[in-house]
Amino acid sequence: MTRLHAKSARRDQRPEDALSLAQHLADTESAASEVFRTDRRWGPAWVRFFKLTPADEPRFLPNLRVAALFHDIGKANDEFQRALRPSAQVQQTLRHEHLSALVLALPAVRAWIASDPRLDPDIITAAVLSHHLKAANKGDWAWGQPRGAGTLQLHLDADDVRATLARIAEQIGRPPPALPRGPWTPTAGVWAEALASGMKQARRLLGRGAREPLLLAVKAALIVADSVASGVVRTHGHSDGIKPWIDDVVHRPPLTAAEIEDNILGRRIADLERIRRAPFTYHAFQNGTAALGPRALVLAACGAGKTLAAWRWAAAQARSRPIGRVIFLYPTRGTATEGFRDYVGWAPEADAALVHGTARYELQAMERNPSEALKGKRLVDEQAARLFALGLWSRRYFSATVDQFLGFLEHSYDSLCLLPALADSAVILDEIHSYDRPLFRALLCFLESFDVPVLCMTATLPPAHREDLLKLGLEVFPAAHHRDELADLEHQEQRKRYVHRALHNADAAMDRACDAFRAGRRILWVVNTVDRCQQLALRLRAQLGEHPLVYHSRFRLCDRQGAHESVVGAFQGDAAARIAVTTQVCEMSLDLDADVLITEVAPVTSLVQRFGRANRSAHRPLEFRAELYTYPPDTNLPYDPAQIAAGLAFLASFTAEISQRDLAEALDRFAPEAPPTDPHSGFTTSGYYATPGDLRDTDDRTRSCVLTDDLATVEALHARRAPLDAYLVPIPKTAAQPGPAWLPPHLGVADSARYDARLGFLSSARLAGAST
Repeated sequence: MTRLHAKSARRDQRPEDALSLAQHLADTESAASEVFRTDRRWGPAWVRFFKLTPADEPRFLPNLRVAALFHDIGKANDEFQRALRPSAQVQQTLRHEHLSALVLALPAVRAWIASDPRLDPDIITAAVLSHHLKAANKGDWAWGQPRGAGTLQLHLDADDVRATLARIAEQIGRPPPALPRGPWTPTAGVWAEALASGMKQARRLLGRGAREPLLLAVKAALIVADSVASGVVRTHGHSDGIKPWIDDVVHRPPLTAAEIEDNILGRRIADLERIRRAPFTYHAFQNGTAALGPRALVLAACGAGKTLAAWRWAAAQARSRPIGRVIFLYPTRGTATEGFRDYVGWAPEADAALVHGTARYELQAMERNPSEALKGKRLVDEQAARLFALGLWSRRYFSATVDQFLGFLEHSYDSLCLLPALADSAVILDEIHSYDRPLFRALLCFLESFDVPVLCMTATLPPAHREDLLKLGLEVFPAAHHRDELADLEHQEQRKRYVHRALHNADAAMDRACDAFRAGRRILWVVNTVDRCQQLALRLRAQLGEHPLVYHSRFRLCDRQGAHESVVGAFQGDAAARIAVTTQVCEMSLDLDADVLITEVAPVTSLVQRFGRANRSAHRPLEFRAELYTYPPDTNLPYDPAQIAAGLAFLASFTAEISQRDLAEALDRFAPEAPPTDPHSGFTTSGYYATPGDLRDTDDRTRSCVLTDDLATVEALHARRAPLDAYLVPIPKTAAQPGPAWLPPHLGVADSARYDARLGFLSSARLAGAST
């Protein structure tokens, strides 16, 4: 076999005209060289991001180029080539990248590469082995572990392989060694010896050491280069489009402070002035945030204007160093969508991006019902969507979930493809108090291991987490010495906002809620579980004779979107008496301004965030006090007893009217003590290997499902490959049923009789009966 292929033929091609292996390897090398070239911005930004030493900087591209030329050499085998044929069903004995790494582990090949002092055989082998994120030292993706028994016919003497080795030889300056001509076999001979040698080298590279920055930079860059080479050829139909696409998308001028001020800040402020019918003036707090350095932590009360301050900080970063974009990261899809609607959406449509798991559906909904910022804009770019994550490289302003960009720390493929954009940006991370332990460890790892301007923000942060960030050099603002300069923030944080009363139980809270509603007040009631949220909603309906608003996580997305908008709208302006019952989803970045807030006792940070949804507006009369009512939950879940006990002690400390400053000081006293958090991520510690992990604790108790009444609609959408997001609802696994054969296997089916568009998926048949 002389001509080898790297990809299957497109529909408009004959099988023999499919992309050749030699061409794909050359395309990947070309993409690597063009994306990361040192005379344009992305190359130096990548080097800086990974903190390469002056000695390693000139070694980065040579190692990457050789890895690019080697990465798919293992496709030169009989099974892979047969698998590319139309309608072929071939069980491949060994993954092609594992075979590529075995070629690199051959002693003669390793010595050939090592003869060039710029090249590191371990780094190249690690990058090649892990570029599909299916490589480990044991388990399902163990390096060199065959599927089944037998041998594998290789074609390492084919013309495509010879041409590629010759291209590598031009860089090394020495002719390539002869490669084995016999078949691959797992148990003995040259290939078994290569695997044993490679595994030994892999063990030496595990853990963090001096070679880590260069190793990580090359591993990630190879995934990026392979994605560009494959994606551009797939969408453009030929390799000639790679360089023009990179020139057009990658090597754009840097983003300027004036552009951020014009595209985001100026337009958002003009809208605020239109709404408030008054001129806007930046607070001293927002001016102070703009003056912070490239690593900072902003701690300020809910409603202090942190988001505008963050955008001003981003503009200042654009003045101090060349950046290509601003990336605003939120903890949830809902908060990211709100960030897009309120800020990023003001930018030109070609520059703005919303990035999270259901962003396409959210954008389509915004097109149908646009806000002032989005009128007349086309938000879904179908052509860019064909390039998946690469289609976002041209965007300059992002509102995204933290998982979409920091997922690279646990080997998320899409996040790795977005990494060059992240390295060329100013990054803002909002609501970091909500990060669970794995996500906070990943944040610390990100801050410790990579160099990019980062602003972390929250209203509340336990002292232990604050110390963790201080150890990494973050500047805390405002600090004690800033207080004299921040009269406006001092006034806002010290203004008495609340009066608190502890209640015995939910029955007492029900009486307070009904009385307040009948008095024309706006009431927000927050509970810790979906089940109790639904039960309370039914009780309120029986007591008041009308449906309260309900918001939690167990809605179909199309219904949850409506519930979200209804709740936000109900607490804005001079709205009439309304009552909303929600779970923890209300805590983050939702602009709610309740007169009365009722909540179950929760962790201290959660309580502070919930209280921030009451008496939030700066336009309230100074004498107004929101009423806070708290009561113990029936069960501690989903929290642990220590968190609930700390919440009770926190609440017991208040005996008079309460300010935001009082809440912050009590948080420091009553937040449960925690040991220091160690930075950690799979990406920084995997050496030769890479397999996807979880950036946060996963909820393995729920499953996304399609309601039985929606199956016909969803089947039609699935048949034309349209998104199914609108019809998916997360429910307890115990209520999920197996789906039909056409339904993707990760989805289940749920009984529509247990779903109410106003209440969501109901936890029991009893509730379902009551809802009717």
